[in-house]
Amino acid sequence: MTPLTLVLCGPSGVGKSTLLNKLLDEFGPHFGFSVSHTTRSPREGEEHGKHYYFVTRQEMQLAIDDGNFIEHAEYSGNLYGSSKSAVNDVLKSGRICILDIDTQGVKQVKNTDLRAQFVFIKPPSIEVLTKRLQGRGTETEEKLNIRLATAIEELEYGAVEGNFDIVIVNNDVDEAYQQLREFILPAINEKTDD
Repeated sequence: MTPLTLVLCGPSGVGKSTLLNKLLDEFGPHFGFSVSHTTRSPREGEEHGKHYYFVTRQEMQLAIDDGNFIEHAEYSGNLYGSSKSAVNDVLKSGRICILDIDTQGVKQVKNTDLRAQFVFIKPPSIEVLTKRLQGRGTETEEKLNIRLATAIEELEYGAVEGNFDIVIVNNDVDEAYQQLREFILPAINEKTDD
């Protein structure tokens, strides 16, 4: 059976990375993370090839034009995308491929032949999300407003029946993780039974 792709989506600041890290801590060998490409600059502590492939806009646009991406999107003035080769490398290894993408990317992945399960992580409220983003201290007021406007659009898409296999409210990280764990456990078990 074709290995599964786990698509995680949700607004910036909702806690996707925290949930992913918990999943990888518990089930690491079963998963492979598809490292995305981006044209944004690295944040403190981020490494090229581990957190993202940091490339120029011109390099990325050429690769997009050549059809080398499963999905790509522009967010806050920067391009992001999952290359076909990064995803295929994980799938060929027999592991579940994790894609951490936005709603634009979800729409594109739905038009591929990937065997994917779609998870939407949402905040308990837009106010909580605003506080989380402000708490990061990495955004200017203008960028914060752009992220919040995008978050509202993503929350609307996440609320539409059928767009995701499961919607998890990240009010308590341990509870949210238990829901994610229970959702993906059958795929992990199926993989181990192969």
